[in-house]
Amino acid sequence: EVKLVESGGGLVQAGESVRLTCAASGFTFTAYRMYWVRQAPGKGLEWVSTISAGGRDTWYADSVKGRFTISRDNARNIAYLDMGRLNSEDTAVYYCVSAPSDRRVVEITDRDFGYWGQGTQVTVFS
Repeated sequence: EVKLVESGGGLVQAGESVRLTCAASGFTFTAYRMYWVRQAPGKGLEWVSTISAGGRDTWYADSVKGRFTISRDNARNIAYLDMGRLNSEDTAVYYCVSAPSDRRVVEITDRDFGYWGQGTQVTVFS
């Protein structure tokens, strides 16, 4: 059974930093790209970041470039999203997503693509 479990969300003050964690199981982690996708209240899905299966390549949405860092620990089947300089526009449910690396997809906004976790809420207050 494929499982992706996000954690680390919560109430965060604007300007601060948070690390989100995605614990993966039930699939060959090293054969999958890992993604973070978010959904703000009343908004659609917004792709945030992607990391290649081996962790060598990363991609970021313009809205988070320079502030967020995606990483993975393939020995522990964990993906991370380090979020810095948070602002109110970052308030959203953050989802961890996995998809086979051979699909060569970078940006995901479709829930039918890949495996999705349950999400973790990040609320930024000022």
